[in-house]
Amino acid sequence: MSDPQPRHMIRLDHKPQLFSFRVAALIFHEGHLLVNRSVADRYWALPGGRAEIGESTDETILREIEEELHVKARIERLVWSAESFFTYGDYQAHEMAFYYQIRLEEAFPFHENDIVHRVADGGEVEFRWLPATAKALRENDLRPIFIADSIEALPERHRHVIVREGNQPRTDND
Repeated sequence: MSDPQPRHMIRLDHKPQLFSFRVAALIFHEGHLLVNRSVADRYWALPGGRAEIGESTDETILREIEEELHVKARIERLVWSAESFFTYGDYQAHEMAFYYQIRLEEAFPFHENDIVHRVADGGEVEFRWLPATAKALRENDLRPIFIADSIEALPERHRHVIVREGNQPRTDND
């Protein structure tokens, strides 16, 4: 049997510039949204990860969910694609991201206030459920912020968003 192809995440690191291609999931349960963060960070993000060369975004999110949450999932729909420009440590970052609404097909822990899952993924990552309200997501520093601002009225069809840190996001309809 031949060796499998090597895996290469799509990330270009040319300090002080950084480009990343990320895919993330909106996972809802009982009026809550699943979020995660590195224990070294103070902000939260949606579960997901970097796409690999040769991998479609829908393949990426299903792989990432299985790797991080250890459950199978199915895609419901693509909600947003986003180009985000922001500062990350010493970097001026540019991130291209796809945000899918997905449904977990297996049981996953739920608690309204506590960390429900941890995984080692280049460092310790913790997961918790936050109320799916703009107020709760803003108070807990969910990034990118446009998600908090849109969570209570998700677009009915895919939206492309361009976000420059400190500015209001633009959509494909602006």
